[in-house]
Amino acid sequence: MDAYALQRSWDLVTEHGEQVPLYFYSHLFVAHPEVRSMFPLSMANQRDKFVGALGRIVSHADQLDKDANFLQHLGRDHRKYAVVAEHYNAVGASLCATLMHFLGPEWDEELAAHWTAAYQVVARIMVEAAETSSETTPDWWDADVISAERRTMDLTLLTVRPRRAFQFLPGQSVSMEIPQRPRQWRYFSPANAPRPDGSIDLQVQQIDGGQVSPTVVRSLKAGDVVKLGAPIGERLTRREGDPRDLLLVAGGTGLAPLLAVLEQIDLEWQRFHIGPTVHLLHGVRMPWHLYDRPRLRDLAENRPWFEYTEVVSDDPSYPGTRGKVGTIAARQSLIGRTAMVCGGPQMVAHTLEQLAAAGLRPEHIKYEHFYYAAAGEHAAGPALSGQETASDDHQPPTPLSTSDTALHPGRDVPAADPRPRRGQGLRLPRPAR
Repeated sequence: MDAYALQRSWDLVTEHGEQVPLYFYSHLFVAHPEVRSMFPLSMANQRDKFVGALGRIVSHADQLDKDANFLQHLGRDHRKYAVVAEHYNAVGASLCATLMHFLGPEWDEELAAHWTAAYQVVARIMVEAAETSSETTPDWWDADVISAERRTMDLTLLTVRPRRAFQFLPGQSVSMEIPQRPRQWRYFSPANAPRPDGSIDLQVQQIDGGQVSPTVVRSLKAGDVVKLGAPIGERLTRREGDPRDLLLVAGGTGLAPLLAVLEQIDLEWQRFHIGPTVHLLHGVRMPWHLYDRPRLRDLAENRPWFEYTEVVSDDPSYPGTRGKVGTIAARQSLIGRTAMVCGGPQMVAHTLEQLAAAGLRPEHIKYEHFYYAAAGEHAAGPALSGQETASDDHQPPTPLSTSDTALHPGRDVPAADPRPRRGQGLRLPRPAR
């Protein structure tokens, strides 16, 4: 495939703005009305995600043979939307119809062949990953809501218990669909290490204008049944028994996955009385957002290896540490430490800059790349663990989109599978003569 031709043609198409995803979905739903029920009633945010996701994949078309992990995850993740192999043909045909419509005479047989080749690679990887995972795991896990505790004005601690075995690593994230908001999935990070009883704590912050979080905080109750997607993410996890000292930097409910890592370390310390030293900094705007203060202060008093610092940015009357948490984190001892950073995109970008300027090497700074497309740029993925933005709809996208995740430029690059697969041909619309 010709990566330059793909990128150039996509640049031309995106000049038409919102008309591109509008045309694509109109074509898809008219040609294949059976797929409409897989999508939310409101498509406004979904349209934006399609364009951004497709652009990121196409911009890396020349590197599809480097790493298949990202697309394999997408294939597995789309199982929760009941996506099957036949749907990929429908999406591919509508994609090509959209390209033909906006490119006009630029759309010829040669360019169509390049787009077909790129799409076939993407679809094949995703389909095969979905088929393989279906042999060992369900499409989703039903989970009972055990409790819903309102911790602050806008934050609820939700405890759920999957009905089937659900394995995850401390620091990973899971997507959740609540019965009151069908087909609207959101990502949250378990705030605990795996427990014998299988229960999972999720910290959910209400965001004004959000379509899901207000309902979780206000209405979800014990006895409700939610759906969980497969756990994802590895960059905020640590190998069990890893002795390297940690600097944990959290913004808001970005605290959740770091709490899970902290609990993992504490369990190891209780068993073996040895482990790394850990310094956790929790940055919030106002002091009442320090929702886990009592537990963390108690842990700091009773664990010689643990230090806890509260950082408040927007309250000049706060008597403790004030400022941006990334700035404060960069002032700590960094020698021999690995930093784990989780929070909103701007908080993470600022913290990475501050830690790098303080001399911490990039390989010793861990953060989930699917949250952030680039420093300072909001990605199409979850804003931060346990939180949504008013425009964040983690809905079932087309199989070409990044769903709840976003490509990190130059890193999370999808890979090719050179093996042909029968039965997955794509019928292309022919250009007008």
